[in-house]
Amino acid sequence: MHKATDLMPDPVINVRSALTASGAQDTVRTFDVSVPTAAAAALVLGCDVAAITNSLVFELDGEPLLILASGAAKVDSALVADQLGIGKIRRAKPDFVLKHTGQEVGGVAPVGHPSRIRTLLDTSLQEHPLLWAGAGDHNSMFSINYEELRAITNAEELRVR
Repeated sequence: MHKATDLMPDPVINVRSALTASGAQDTVRTFDVSVPTAAAAALVLGCDVAAITNSLVFELDGEPLLILASGAAKVDSALVADQLGIGKIRRAKPDFVLKHTGQEVGGVAPVGHPSRIRTLLDTSLQEHPLLWAGAGDHNSMFSINYEELRAITNAEELRVR
């Protein structure tokens, strides 16, 4: 007999494990339709696109930098770099994202990666009592509040736009 988790792709299992290991609830939901964008996810979930937390991977000197940004925001990479006092950051290519997160672009979660990634959290997400984030593939999302998301990712809070 198969358990429900036996049917899930490994990245989703990794996210579930990371959530529970950090003390957060396993709120992962898997949908019959793909939700690879904030707009698609908001439509399926019936929430504001600004409450969708995009997990965006950037490259900084060959290392990944994960920015958790509102689905309604476009990250200003120059502003982020200036606030951090670092050089230029650029959006990572899909193969770089997969290598460092174990997840494909469009399904990247804030957690469940092979190793810890420096993470920044968009302060505008505080405006929403409930956030939704990718859960490791194009069909899965999980819910969480801002403070818990900050805590489980050990993210630095920052204005990203």
